[in-house]
Amino acid sequence: MPRKEKIGLVVSDAMQKTVVVAVENRVPHPKYKKIVVRTRKFKAHDEENRCKVGDRVRILESPPLSKTKRWVVLDILEEARNP
Repeated sequence: MPRKEKIGLVVSDAMQKTVVVAVENRVPHPKYKKIVVRTRKFKAHDEENRCKVGDRVRILESPPLSKTKRWVVLDILEEARNP
């Protein structure tokens, strides 16, 4: 079975070699059919500490790396804009 890939936004890079990635999922409400945005956060391994808050990244499912870390950053799709 192929490993899952997700695309999300880095919301925290405070940890060493770990980033928190928020992945948005747009689904219709079961009763009202309006599109609702559901967000889940995943901790992902970032070996070189390259990711910064605001970057759009692709993450890949992996075997458990720690208690809560089960994803690895594949690549940075779009870097955050500096104000």
